[in-house]
Amino acid sequence: MTAIKPASTNQVNKRENDTKCPVTFTLNKIGGRWKPLIINRLLSGPIRYGELKREISAITEKMLIQHLKELEADKLINRVAHPVVPPHVEYSLTDYVRDLSPILVAMKDWATKYNI
Repeated sequence: MTAIKPASTNQVNKRENDTKCPVTFTLNKIGGRWKPLIINRLLSGPIRYGELKREISAITEKMLIQHLKELEADKLINRVAHPVVPPHVEYSLTDYVRDLSPILVAMKDWATKYNI
C-alpha cells in the first residue's frame, strides 16, 4: 500500500466529509469493489482465508489481503490466527458490523427487488 500524506488537501477534505456525513463515513468503511462481498460472506459466519479466497474467486490474493487488513484496521472484522501447522487463520465480523446487518440485508433486498 502506498503511503498517504495526512496533510494533503484530498485527505483533509475526506476527513471533513466523513465527519459531516455519517452515510459517507459508513460507505467509506464498507464500500468499494470487494469489501461488500467479503462482509456479505462473513454475515453467514466465520470463515477461513482459503475458503474466502475460493468463494470470491475473481479477487486477487493481493487485493483480498489488502481489504482484509483494512477491514481489520477499521475494527470491522476479527482475525484469529490459530497456532498450528499449516497456519489456520479465521475471519469473522465484529459487533460493529453485526449492528449494520439489518441495513446490509435491506440493501440486498433492495437490489433483488430492482434486479440489480
